[in-house]
Amino acid sequence: MDSYNQLVNLPMLQERNIVLAMKREDRIHPWVSGNKYRKLKFNLLEAKSQGHQTLLTFGGAYSNHIVATAVAGQENGLGTIGIVRGEELKDRWQKNPTLKKAHEMGMVLEFIPREIYATKHQLAFQEGLEKKFGRFYLLPEGGTNALAIRGCEEILTPKDVGFDFIATCVGTGGTMAGLVRSSTPGQTVLGFSALKGSFLEDTVKALVKKGNWHMVNDYHFGGYGKIDRELVTFINGFKAQTGIPLDPVYTGKMMYGLLTMIGKGHFAPGSRILAIHTGGLQGIAGMNEKLCKKKLPLLQI
Repeated sequence: MDSYNQLVNLPMLQERNIVLAMKREDRIHPWVSGNKYRKLKFNLLEAKSQGHQTLLTFGGAYSNHIVATAVAGQENGLGTIGIVRGEELKDRWQKNPTLKKAHEMGMVLEFIPREIYATKHQLAFQEGLEKKFGRFYLLPEGGTNALAIRGCEEILTPKDVGFDFIATCVGTGGTMAGLVRSSTPGQTVLGFSALKGSFLEDTVKALVKKGNWHMVNDYHFGGYGKIDRELVTFINGFKAQTGIPLDPVYTGKMMYGLLTMIGKGHFAPGSRILAIHTGGLQGIAGMNEKLCKKKLPLLQI
């Protein structure tokens, strides 16, 4: 299914004369959706052109990238290996919906201690993986590399030139870099960081030459994967009002931040904003398990 722009109809937008649409990249594929599809597209082509038969990548327990790689690998006739952060998951991964799906798609799961996982960028560690698993095409954690950014450049189409602002959530910076590169004169790209801190600004600066972007660091809700009752209530309310489901790690925080900024008058009347839905809805099931343990309301799937 192709991506499309869905108009967001909320009273506060009409009151402020703001046009807000969401690019439904989550509708591309049930599992390889949003920016994961974009990041994998050219990497899959490159892996095949180099004659690789196996993809190897990294991720945490509920990684969208891990499960997307597993599904995309199976659909393209490629074996997949997932190096998962956290040795404690070795004996209970079957209860994790993300890892269970990845395994069902044929992915070989390797669980390693967090301190060793932190060395994944080192050549010696990668050489050790090649000795154990044989030749593979390496995909970085989160999927961001030059080919992934090239794929993310395709998110914006000629139909999107009429928007003044492009809003996206940011985890590794690759999606935002692609959007900045393909943005047109007069457009500003707003990146809503899902991580605590401002270091992602330096990451994006290293990837783009344009200056028509701004990183928003105020709506991470305590850091990556952190969630509270307020965010759950917002996500459920947004779906009830618009019919659009949001994931709690990325798009939920972006839309909370974006609508808060609109409410505070950050955007001039008449502004046209396009928010990018980067997928990640598969992670809701896992997040609901955490919410249940904390005795918090569950996200509506």
